[in-house]
Amino acid sequence: MKIMPIHFFKVCIASVLLTTFLGIANADEHRDMKGSDSIMHSMKDGMKKMEAMKMTGDVDKDFAMMMKMHHQQALDMAQIEIAQGKSPEMKEMAKKIVSAQKKEIAEFEAWLSKQR
Repeated sequence: MKIMPIHFFKVCIASVLLTTFLGIANADEHRDMKGSDSIMHSMKDGMKKMEAMKMTGDVDKDFAMMMKMHHQQALDMAQIEIAQGKSPEMKEMAKKIVSAQKKEIAEFEAWLSKQR
């Protein structure tokens, strides 16, 4: 069987295009996972920090310390959504979370500073 040069060329081009397409698809999937991985890492890191906190025995103070960290985790995850998310609705929700959490973190910090 004789392979025609033009047929061989078409097969080569098709192979290159398919390989390129698959590479782009995998790169997009990896990029999407990077953001998700960042969110998961942020949550796990925050949980480790919360678990490492020493309780004072003062419920109010312990609540403020833990909630401040909890809100920081939400803030960190929201910032990842803003930077890497695709959904306009989720990005808007993340912006609202950033605004609200920053305010509440400041309130916890102000209250905690008076307790020292």
